[in-house]
Amino acid sequence: MMGRRNRGVMSDAFKLELAKELGFYDTLQQEGWGGITTRDAGNMVKKAIEIAEKSLAEQGRS
Repeated sequence: MMGRRNRGVMSDAFKLELAKELGFYDTLQQEGWGGITTRDAGNMVKKAIEIAEKSLAEQGRS
């Protein structure tokens, strides 16, 4: 029953774009995902949710 859990919701490319936008891409490049702060991770999730909500709202209008 592990199949669904192991698949990421966000693509790696999307996560890297968010890291660049939020300013921790350099840390990510040097230390990997384990090197980012909890705050950075939280901000990334928050930003992804904002983008998804905006996308859904735009789809609803068309």
